[in-house]
Amino acid sequence: MAVFDLLPSSLVTTLLIYSLIVIFLLYIFIGLGGKSQLNYPPGPTPLPVIGNLHQLDLKRLYKSLVELSEKYGSVYSVKLGPEKVVVLAGYNTVRNALINYADEFLGRPDVPIMNVLKEGSGVVWSNGEPWKQMRRFTLSTLRDFGMGKRSIEDKIIEEAGFLMERIRSFKGQPFDTDIIINFATANIICSIVFGNRFEYDDTTFLTIGNLVHESFRLLGSPMVQVYNAYPFLSFLPGSHKEICTHFTKLKMCLKDIIEAKHQEMNENDIRSFIDTYIKKQKEESENPGTYFHEKNLLITTSDLFIAGMGTTATTIRWAMYIMIKYPDIQKRVQEEVDRVIGSERSVRMEDRRHMPYTDAVIHEVQRFANIAPLGIPRTTTVDINFQGYFIPKGTYIIPLLASVLYDKTQWEKPEMFNPGHFLDASGKFVKRDAFIPFSTGRRICPGETLAKVELFLFFVTLLQKFDLVALQGAELDLTPVVGGILNPKPHRLRAVARQQRC
Repeated sequence: MAVFDLLPSSLVTTLLIYSLIVIFLLYIFIGLGGKSQLNYPPGPTPLPVIGNLHQLDLKRLYKSLVELSEKYGSVYSVKLGPEKVVVLAGYNTVRNALINYADEFLGRPDVPIMNVLKEGSGVVWSNGEPWKQMRRFTLSTLRDFGMGKRSIEDKIIEEAGFLMERIRSFKGQPFDTDIIINFATANIICSIVFGNRFEYDDTTFLTIGNLVHESFRLLGSPMVQVYNAYPFLSFLPGSHKEICTHFTKLKMCLKDIIEAKHQEMNENDIRSFIDTYIKKQKEESENPGTYFHEKNLLITTSDLFIAGMGTTATTIRWAMYIMIKYPDIQKRVQEEVDRVIGSERSVRMEDRRHMPYTDAVIHEVQRFANIAPLGIPRTTTVDINFQGYFIPKGTYIIPLLASVLYDKTQWEKPEMFNPGHFLDASGKFVKRDAFIPFSTGRRICPGETLAKVELFLFFVTLLQKFDLVALQGAELDLTPVVGGILNPKPHRLRAVARQQRC
C-alpha cells in the first residue's frame, strides 16, 4: 500500500504542492543561490532545460551577450541550455583573464560539434600536452618556411600578381569577391603546408575551398548552437549534419594529399609543413606515446588551411567592401600608395612605416569588421577566484572580443568606421592596446604574423592597381552576415584599372 493512500486526499494535495515548491526553491538555491554562496558571477535568471536561450538571439549571439554585459557587468554568467557559461566582457577584463591568468583560462571546452569535427586533435581545439606539442611544432615549422621573413613576402607578392591578373580578366565588369579572394589567401598557406600553390580553377582546390567556405557559413547557424546545447538532438536534420558532411569530405581531400606526400617523401628535400611532420613522425616511430600520429597531421593541416583561407580572406573582402562604401577613404589610401610606392614597383612590408594612413585603415577594418566576435571559447583549468568571483574548474568561458573591439572606454567612436582610431594628431600611426582581433595571451592565433603581412600586401596591391567601385544603385549595408565568422553581405563590385581612369 502506498504511503499516500494512508493520508487524506487534501493532505496529499498539500504535500504535493509543498513538494513542488521545495523542488523549485532547491532549483533556485542550487542553480542560482548556490552560485551566490560561491560568489559565482551574476546573470539573468535561467529557466529549466532551456537556460537563457529564450533571452538570446542565436543568429547574433555576440550582440545579445554584449547587451547583457551592460546590465550584469564585465564578468557574468548565462546558461546556454544546460551549459553554464561565464562571459568576459570589455578590454580590461578580457586582457586580465588571458594575460594575467593565462594558465587558468588556457583550456578549450567540450563542445559537441567540435568534438565531432576535430576529435580532440590539431592545434586549435586540443588541450594539455597534445596542444603544447602541436603548437610548438607548428610555430617552429611555419617560421622555418618563411613566416615573418622576407621569403614569405615574395610568395605573397607573387600571389598578389596572380590575383591582379584574375581581377583584370573581368575587364571592369562586376564580380563577386568571395571565391577569388579566398583562393588567393589559401594559396599562401598551401605553399607552406603542401609546398605548392594551385591554379584558381584546379578541381581539388575548388572542392576544398568550397567545403571550407560552406563549413564556415554553417558553423554559426542556430541549429549548430542548439546541437551544442542539446547533443542528444543529433538525430534531427539541420546544419549540424551538413557541416559534419562537409568536414568529412574536406578531411578526405586532405588525406589524399597527405598520402601522396608520404609516397613522394624525400628527407633530403623537405619542402612543406607536411614533409616536416612526416619526418618528425619517423623520428618518433619508436615512441608509443608520440603525439605525431596521422590524426594530428590531418586535423592540424585542416586547422592551418581553414585559418589561412577563411579569416584573412574575409578581412580583405571587408576592406574592399568598406572602400566602395567610403570612396574618399579609398582615394586617400591611393594617394599615399602613389606617393610612397608609385604605380610600378611591388609593395614591401618595409613600406608600411611610411604609410601611416593605410596602416590605420587596415587596422580599423580589422577592428570594425570584428570577424570573430565571440573569440574562440576557453575553459578554466582550475578553480579560480577572478575579479571578485569564484569560477569552478571546467567552466565554459566566452572571451567576448566584440566587447573589446567596440569598448566605449577604449575607442572614441566604436560604432563608426574611423581610421582616426589609429592616428595621432599629427597623422602618425599609433598602436592601441585594445586592438586584439587575433585574441591575446598563450592561445593567440598562431597565424597572426602571416595574416598581418597578407593583409598589408594584398590590400595595398589592390588599391595600387584598381579603383574599387560600387555597382550603380547598390545598397551598401555594413551589417554582417553571421556564420562561423562575420562576413560582409553578399555583394559584387567593379575593379577599374587605375590607368583607365578619366
